[in-house]
Amino acid sequence: MLSSIDVKTADKHSLSTTIVSLIKQKIIAGELNPGDRIVETRLARELEISQTPIREAIRQLAGEGVVTIVPNKGPLVRTFSAADIFEIYSYRAVLEGMAIRLAVQNASINDIRHLEQFYEEMKKKLLDDSIPSLQQDSGYIHHYIFKLSKHSVLLNMFEYISFRIQLVNRIVGKKFSKEREVSEHWELIDALKQGDPDRAEQVMREHIHRSYREFVDIGMFDRTDLAQNEWI
Repeated sequence: MLSSIDVKTADKHSLSTTIVSLIKQKIIAGELNPGDRIVETRLARELEISQTPIREAIRQLAGEGVVTIVPNKGPLVRTFSAADIFEIYSYRAVLEGMAIRLAVQNASINDIRHLEQFYEEMKKKLLDDSIPSLQQDSGYIHHYIFKLSKHSVLLNMFEYISFRIQLVNRIVGKKFSKEREVSEHWELIDALKQGDPDRAEQVMREHIHRSYREFVDIGMFDRTDLAQNEWI
């Protein structure tokens, strides 16, 4: 977690960006929950800075859709509806489908070998009880595919959507078993190896769609609301 010392050492240009990262970390860590008010004066005291850069950070977070500014209440951590969840996952399917399509065309033998070696190390962690989750490893595979796309806009959009995926997973307590993380991510590496852009895109879209359907099965929202939103 960032501290007041970290914020103090940031220059004026990067200060609001640093505070944005801090607030996002607080949300992912569960220190701030959907619907919670972000009290600017309290945060300013905590970080030992003025409220001005905090207001700038809040405006940025509002622009990203992370917080909602409500009249007479101030900034609140955004809550998610069934429609929001559909939009997050369907948008991710489009982005990642395009990313892996381009990655297939750009990946070198060394790139494939790197992912294979990473996956082998990931499998070894199945036997390590001190490692509770492999979600970070899974995230690395997705991020690496975006890097292989060599498409800077796609990579920026991935960073944008990744926070929302983390937040949604944290809200619903969605945690996959280590075995599940390992078994479901080989298909992405194998799709890269096969070298067929059409097939790779289909595999990725099905991979993301499966995650969405499992979210639906958690049952946080009325199934009729979720059923109205679907993609193939």
